[in-house]
Amino acid sequence: GDLLPADGVLIQGNDLKIDESALTGESDHVRKAPDKDPLLLSGTHVMEGSGRMVVTAVGVNSQSGIIFTLLGAAGDDEEDGKDRKG
Repeated sequence: GDLLPADGVLIQGNDLKIDESALTGESDHVRKAPDKDPLLLSGTHVMEGSGRMVVTAVGVNSQSGIIFTLLGAAGDDEEDGKDRKG
């Protein structure tokens, strides 16, 4: 399926199913609809259907960007700590 490049809100959809396992670990596909669970997250994959969304966040401001930033910050802190001890 297509990779979502940004976070957004679904405004129109046709039997849209998303694989959110990259962010949540949940292996089941999630059904999305404008009136029920309309949030789409970057880094997830469209498995079935189609839709249109309004983009709400990109890059480091998206949910996957925030996660990567936090992981990078944790890695930098650990490296700094090792350098000070050694």
